[in-house]
Amino acid sequence: MNALTRARSLLFGSAAILIAIGIVMIYSASAIYAHDKMGDSAYFLKRHLVYVLAGAFLGVMAASADLGTLRKHSTRLLIATLVLLVLVLVPHVGSSSGGARRWFKLFGFSIQPSEFLKLVLIVYLADFLDRKRESLNDLRHTVFPALVVLGLCSGLVFLQPDLGTAVTLALVTLLLFFAAGFDLRHLSVMVLAALPALAYASLAKPYRRKRILAFFNPWEDPRGVGFQIVQSFLALGSGGLFGVGLGRSQQKLFYLPESHTDFIFSIIGEELGFLGTSAIVILFMVFLFSGMVIVFRSKNFFSQLMSLGLVGLIGFEAVINIGVTLGALPTKGLSLPFISYGGSALIANMIMLGLLWNISRQALERRPPDEEDS
Repeated sequence: MNALTRARSLLFGSAAILIAIGIVMIYSASAIYAHDKMGDSAYFLKRHLVYVLAGAFLGVMAASADLGTLRKHSTRLLIATLVLLVLVLVPHVGSSSGGARRWFKLFGFSIQPSEFLKLVLIVYLADFLDRKRESLNDLRHTVFPALVVLGLCSGLVFLQPDLGTAVTLALVTLLLFFAAGFDLRHLSVMVLAALPALAYASLAKPYRRKRILAFFNPWEDPRGVGFQIVQSFLALGSGGLFGVGLGRSQQKLFYLPESHTDFIFSIIGEELGFLGTSAIVILFMVFLFSGMVIVFRSKNFFSQLMSLGLVGLIGFEAVINIGVTLGALPTKGLSLPFISYGGSALIANMIMLGLLWNISRQALERRPPDEEDS
């Protein structure tokens, strides 16, 4: 078995285990809340299983799709997604919750266009940077147009408002710029120019300022702005080495907000302990390592950039989510890939998994059948 075959098996296997853990932990974290609020302890579990099935179907389609056709229509897909981002901001068209307007309601389910924007933007940038490979550092024809696209995407997401996703889009774009071969001076200027805007965005709204203050000292206001992160600390700390046992979390009993979505890692730490959280981290490391093998073995520059963007996106989101629950990063509304409850994010992640499988399949087809790696 060659390295690429092993990598794709590990990629799929690690993702499948993470999804299975997510199913179990979503029920564990949400059952009591769902029974109290919805009258059905399996309410969120049932919906999550629908999302898993939808994601599996679309993931299989992505695994067998023609990447050339996907590339050909990448601009149209980006425009269509941007139109959806505009529509979601329109009152009575988009749905709002908690002061944010990010969703469409369809047949009782919520669809979040910004989750699919991440995927579409990666495909578009991979195509764009491949076509501009010979003139990557041309400010007028390459750098400026790419930044305009990033600014438009991030701006529409920021208006929802969703600063976490906007920052993630910027990080993935910078990763692709670097991998494509952009001049480091240009990248440095981009980062430096973005820092004042990021600082302003982080401090312009009172609730964001409070999050920053809570990040530095959550114990100053443990019943107010620091409540969520303090409860996350309590959940992780009470888990110890082996955890209190599956289903026995105390923090999910209306103490830790978003316990089945953004802070599910904390519940894993409480119920399964340090060993459980370590297993999650190891599974993500296996996924990322396997994904990078696929990146390096991809058959062309477009496939390399697209697979790098997909792997990088999932890696960034995992690091940010886990970092937030540990108090290492300010609170952001990003889910834990493959595990957190959230239909659009899970479906987008499974489509990405299908695309990575597709890229690895094409790379294997290019290689001689008897070629083995030492």
